[in-house]
Amino acid sequence: MKAPLAIFVGCVVVLGGLLANAKDAPRPNFVFFLVDDLGWKDLSCYGSEYHESPNIDAFASTAMRFTSGYAAASICSPTRASIVTGRHPVRVNVTDWIPGMKVEPKKNVRFLHLDDRDNLALEEVTIAEKLKESGYATFFAGKWHLGDEGFYPEDQGFDINIGGHDRGSPPGGYYAPWKNPRLEAKKDGEYLTERLTEESISFIQNRKDEEDPFLLYLSYYNVHTPIQAYEKRIDHFVEKAEKMFPDEAPEPMKEHDGVTRMRQDDPKFASMVAAVDDSVGAVLAALKEAKLDENTVVIFFSDNGGLSTRSKGLGSTCNLPLRAGKGWLYEGGIREATMVRVPGMTEPGSVSDELVFSTDFYPTMLELAGIDPDPEVALDGTSLVPVLKGGNWEENRTLYWHYPHYHGSAWKPGAAIRDGDWKLIEFWEWDEVELYNLADDIGERNDLSAANSEKVAELRAKLAKWQKEIGAKMPKPNPAFDPSGH
Repeated sequence: MKAPLAIFVGCVVVLGGLLANAKDAPRPNFVFFLVDDLGWKDLSCYGSEYHESPNIDAFASTAMRFTSGYAAASICSPTRASIVTGRHPVRVNVTDWIPGMKVEPKKNVRFLHLDDRDNLALEEVTIAEKLKESGYATFFAGKWHLGDEGFYPEDQGFDINIGGHDRGSPPGGYYAPWKNPRLEAKKDGEYLTERLTEESISFIQNRKDEEDPFLLYLSYYNVHTPIQAYEKRIDHFVEKAEKMFPDEAPEPMKEHDGVTRMRQDDPKFASMVAAVDDSVGAVLAALKEAKLDENTVVIFFSDNGGLSTRSKGLGSTCNLPLRAGKGWLYEGGIREATMVRVPGMTEPGSVSDELVFSTDFYPTMLELAGIDPDPEVALDGTSLVPVLKGGNWEENRTLYWHYPHYHGSAWKPGAAIRDGDWKLIEFWEWDEVELYNLADDIGERNDLSAANSEKVAELRAKLAKWQKEIGAKMPKPNPAFDPSGH
């Protein structure tokens, strides 16, 4: 029997109202905190006993914290490119930090230098461009490191650029007078992170069109070298180190051709972590004061692991229980502190073990903003929305890394794959492969390759297939290489 006309009309009215409300619902703002060289274990909420991060810890208690968040590379520029494009560093041809370390053949290396791009191509569609074309105001502050003039943030979709340029380390250091071509100091002795924070808060408070949603991308230079004490916090950490560490530091651990720091005990570095924590706290407080916190998605991430392993000298932090650090495809170089808060969606204080990759933030932000991705652009990330709602990935994820370059951390060209709990690393310089089960061995100390030849063959084939499909560049052999080392 047909429904009475009144009921039918009523349904139409209700449905129309729901659609109108959905259409009129305010789109979320986005605040993206990206820290430079912050290790997985550098925050209190991730287990550090020496470093302190009360503001970030408080944020974690309101967000979803991921235990298995990964950068797409173990160095900065490629990961940064993956975040703003949603595409793998291999796909955008930025596979090393810009401009990279060019090793001469006379150094007796196995491979010749492999060229990649020294900038992010303007043809790439960034998250700032996608949001901007949908009416978002876009603001960038801090480290860019994705190209020189003509490839700055303002050339890649950001309305405002405070301090973003081609260099990866802050030129002139963290205290004014610095030498940043996109940020003039207001006074001598000004601290860079404080200035970037002030500019970010000013953007929140003084937007031209307050009704427009916004993207605030605060990309810290901290905690990258040079390791310079944050004067407001250094005394506390000097005193804390004296109490916590009466004994001499443990001997560095040998890591192939490098050495790894084995304890977090550097007061200067700890004070730089504290500077980031102060900044995060101040920005989140400004959001709350402006009554924007209930409609702002906040993401916290790092571009690569902490600098713990070097060819010479000690790194600035320690990533234990993870192995090695920045530059390496062991977990210490690629696993990151990762937190996301979506008001009304993420359960406060929740923890997820699901795999997250840096390419995932792009499609996640698009979905949360109600924006369709460009169908002609191949994205390598997957929206995190189902996981942020408390769910799990329906299928097992496979993650890939391709780092065909030499790095000052003593890393030599190679690649890696994580498939479920299994992790395989190829070391091309030594023609070796290592296999680990991360569920049992997060520290990657028990190489299972000899006893699992079938799994090794399976993962190597899967990695090679991916490299071919995505067009990964492979380094050419060095004719002058002498395997005897002479």
